[in-house]
Amino acid sequence: MSISIVILAAGKGSRMKSTTPKVLHEISGKSMLFHAIDAGQKISDDITVVLYHQATRVQQAIESHYQNINFHMQDAKQFPGTGGAMKGVSTKYEKTLILNGDMPLITQNSLLALTEGTADINMSVIKLENPHGYGRVLIENENVQEIVEQKDCNQAQLATKTVNAGIYCVNTKLLNRYIPLLSNKNAQKEYYLTDIVKMAVDENKTVSPIYVEEEEFKGVNSKLDLADAEVIMQDRIKKELMESGVTMRFPDSIYIDCRATFEGECILENNVNIIGTSKLINAHIKTNSIIEDSIIEDSDVGPMGRIRPLTYLKDTHIGNFVEVKKSTLTGVKAGHLAYIGDATINKGSNIGAGVITCNYDGKAKHKTIIGKNVFVGSDCQLVAPVTIEDDVIIAAGTTLNKDIKKGSLAITRSALKILPDFFYKFFGK
Repeated sequence: MSISIVILAAGKGSRMKSTTPKVLHEISGKSMLFHAIDAGQKISDDITVVLYHQATRVQQAIESHYQNINFHMQDAKQFPGTGGAMKGVSTKYEKTLILNGDMPLITQNSLLALTEGTADINMSVIKLENPHGYGRVLIENENVQEIVEQKDCNQAQLATKTVNAGIYCVNTKLLNRYIPLLSNKNAQKEYYLTDIVKMAVDENKTVSPIYVEEEEFKGVNSKLDLADAEVIMQDRIKKELMESGVTMRFPDSIYIDCRATFEGECILENNVNIIGTSKLINAHIKTNSIIEDSIIEDSDVGPMGRIRPLTYLKDTHIGNFVEVKKSTLTGVKAGHLAYIGDATINKGSNIGAGVITCNYDGKAKHKTIIGKNVFVGSDCQLVAPVTIEDDVIIAAGTTLNKDIKKGSLAITRSALKILPDFFYKFFGK
């Protein structure tokens, strides 16, 4: 790796209208800044993130997921703008690739394209039918001559449809010489990184336009942009998974976290949500079901099942309106209308309708352990902590608060009372 990367993540992002830093807003389960870092790490081991707004929060978030990331604090009050962000940044390789932390859709291939060739500066450009809001790129003989921010454009320049996509790969020695020379004599009184292009042109350096796809270089500046980027990211994720063998019914209705993984023959029906670091192996997830940070192996869930974090299902059937949390079920059937939390249930056991593991006493969570070949009848409450050994029957309607030995029947039931003609006496008929 001979490329250094700088990711600009100092901005406030006021158009997001949020107390969360812009670059920490999530797309498909991961902060948009992390998508940029992931792409960068595929081509470089020297990555610096420039911070300012809520810098401590952003740095802590990065450090909780990544190692060996360098940080630089922008002096935004004295040196505002993208050029100001680069003041004092030090990189170690011959070329420095400058990215934006609000471009989560960038890919490894596009970054590599920006690093190729011998030009002093490679810069990303896009041709747009409606270039409003973008800096215009003036090109002659396939060389960039100047970048003009929209606020500073004259009428002729505003008509230019080639715009700046905001990413540059610069000869590091040249970059280090130009950054201290930047001026803030412009409409915004900011230090523009784009001015290094004019400096290079004035010195007859080569500045090559690298034409890129608009989709990958979309900046996220608002909640609308965030939603648009989410759609693009989801399309990518699902296309790759379907090409690798995952079956999806009405894929546009399905949500899949970018951290989820799939193996073997998996089927996702419509309106399914796969969230977090879930792993599916030969799994069938039926309509309107949710899987969160869990492993589903050789099992089916739903329709309308909910599997909450830290659950492991193997050779298990989870039916409609069944919720499972932080539990391990192996060879189990829970057909409908049950809550299973903080439990371990073994092969051949059946959980009837309306069964609840009462795992929370108001202060702490407790475990329910169920052995092999246990039949739990409908409408039972299993008050944890409780252990049910193998080959046990729990009769319908039982409230269980004691351990049950192997081969037993557990039943708590009041005697049935029948009062003849009570209906007529009650209503006076």
